[in-house]
Formats: sequence, C-alpha cells, structure tokens
Amino acid sequence: MRALAIAATGMNAQETNVEVIANNIANVNTTGYKRARAEFTDLLYQVERAQGVAAQGAEGVVPEGAQLGLGVRLAAIRNVHLQGSLRETGNKLDLAINGQGWFQIQGPGGDTLYSRDGAFNTNAQGQLVTLDGFLVEPNITMPANTTEVVVNSSGEVFARVENELQTVGNLSLVTFANDAGLHAEGGNLFRETVASGAPVAGIPGDPGYGVIHQGYLEDSNVDPIKEISELISAQRAYEMNSKVISAADEMASVVSKGIR
Repeated sequence: MRALAIAATGMNAQETNVEVIANNIANVNTTGYKRARAEFTDLLYQVERAQGVAAQGAEGVVPEGAQLGLGVRLAAIRNVHLQGSLRETGNKLDLAINGQGWFQIQGPGGDTLYSRDGAFNTNAQGQLVTLDGFLVEPNITMPANTTEVVVNSSGEVFARVENELQTVGNLSLVTFANDAGLHAEGGNLFRETVASGAPVAGIPGDPGYGVIHQGYLEDSNVDPIKEISELISAQRAYEMNSKVISAADEMASVVSKGIR
C-alpha cells in the first residue's frame, strides 16, 4: 500500500524539521547565530492518467489527469541571515556588526573563515583573536602598554598609550552575493563556497556594509516563541502522518483477514 511509504516520508521530514528547530532553540543565546529553516519539496508523481492526451473516441483531449504524489523530501536547511538585536556588554573588545558584513578570521591551516561573532580578545602577543584563539584579519596588534582600546564605527582601531591615541589598524568587512550559500564550520565560523560567491571586502559604513559598535555583541536572531509554535506544528504534522500509517495498516489488516 503506497500510503504507508508516503506517510513514512512525511514522518522523516517532520523528524528533520524538529531537529532543525531543536538546534535553533539550543543556540538561542549563541552570539551571532542565525536561525535555520527546513525547506521541503514533493517527490516524484506516479501518473495514473495523463492530461492533454486524446480522449476516448479521439474527440477532444483529457482536460485533467490523475497524478499521485509519492511523498516529501528535504530540499535544504536554510540559514536566515537577518539582523540580531545588539546587546551592550561594556567590554571594549566586543564588537557587533549592525547591518551587512562578516568579520574575517584566520582559521586552522591559515584558511580565511568568516563570522558575525565579535567577541574578541587579545593573546599573549597583543594580537586581536577570537575566543578560540584564531587571529582576526587584517591582523591587529595592541602595544604592550595599551591602557584603552577604541574602535570607531568605520572599523578604525586605536590604542591609548601614555594618554595618546595611536592608530593600530583597520577592521574590514566582507559581503557575499548569497549568504545562505556559506558552509557552516561550527564555532560561529563559515567558509565560502561556489554557491556563496567570492567575498567582497569593504569599509564598515560604506554603502552595502554595516557599521561596527564597540562594547556590543549581536544576539541570536532566534525567536523562542516562534520556535515553540513551529515545534508544536511539526509535532502535530508528525502525529497526522503516524495516524495515516495506522489507518493504512488497519485497511491492510481488513483485506488480509478477508482473504483468510
């Protein structure tokens, strides 16, 4: 009975949907996290009667056919790159992007990765690094006797040394033609792909690029209330597919009992 297989694809789809929602809820407090959404498409159709073919007696054509869908499949898990709210931390090395753009991070092996997480710190050499110790690009090094760090909205970084501000570097941002095409590496890091397009570097505040806010972090854009409502909807859809399987099993049982 095809209903069993069709309903099984529906249960698999809703199981994936719940897993995506669970990951969103788990990362509700992750800095710069972008919520994900599962996208589904229907499977192939089995043609019982084709439309547009000659009718019986060759008078006219069949206006509507009969196509039976064979279920659903996962098409994509899309990251929704909407701006998260900015939260003030008071830490001078916390930087938030308000608008378009990504920080550039030197990942393992020297590869350039990208992140919206601006929770930075300095290492023993005074270099600006992520919480995992990866260097921020372009490299910025604070003098040993720095008493204060100032970052303006255009990404210029100043260090106060002996009551004088010294320019120590400029942060740049990159944008992509398709943010959803980036490959998530974990640790709030992303890698460019053919789907994302090549990164385009620019100055914070320029047209098409966000501005930098010092002493702030970008919160996750996950809405807990919306996620809970979608979780309930996914649970109900899973239950309905389960009931279809139960109904199909009962129908098959009636046939088998009739044969006996």
